[in-house]
Amino acid sequence: MNKNKVMITNNQKEIKIPTGLRLLVRRCCNAVLLMEKFEFPAEISVSFVNNEQIRELNREYRNKDMPTDVLSFPLGDDGVYDFNPESGAAILGDIVISAEMAVEQADRYGHDLQREVGYLTAHSMLHLLGYDHEAGGIEAVRMREKEEAVLVQLGLPRNASYVFTDDNKL
Repeated sequence: MNKNKVMITNNQKEIKIPTGLRLLVRRCCNAVLLMEKFEFPAEISVSFVNNEQIRELNREYRNKDMPTDVLSFPLGDDGVYDFNPESGAAILGDIVISAEMAVEQADRYGHDLQREVGYLTAHSMLHLLGYDHEAGGIEAVRMREKEEAVLVQLGLPRNASYVFTDDNKL
């Protein structure tokens, strides 16, 4: 098995990031790499920030002046990555998660913080590996299926139903 390195930093003070959440982020990164059969050891940087910090990054890099839940900064292009000469690991890129937004969304969607951070990590990891959902269509569906497969594997299945009643039609 490849030796992956997930470097996690907490650059915000609003939300306490428990040790278990850091372990979950590492497990999630490894699960995505395993599922995608990534053949090299990998290095990933994950940062927790607040809403203001992610808003600034979103404005600077995406021209969207609003907070978002997660940003991905892939360093590879079409499956070609730089390698750390010391470790031999592929440098995949950076994941930036708004801890405040993760708490808000977990509450909004009725699941715990672990599932939300797991989802955001899996989502962002897939972006680092070249997936893109922005145009919608089959690529977005494939990406969502892969995210869910990782969450189920980690014991964080969806707790919502796809069954709709007349009260909650699409």
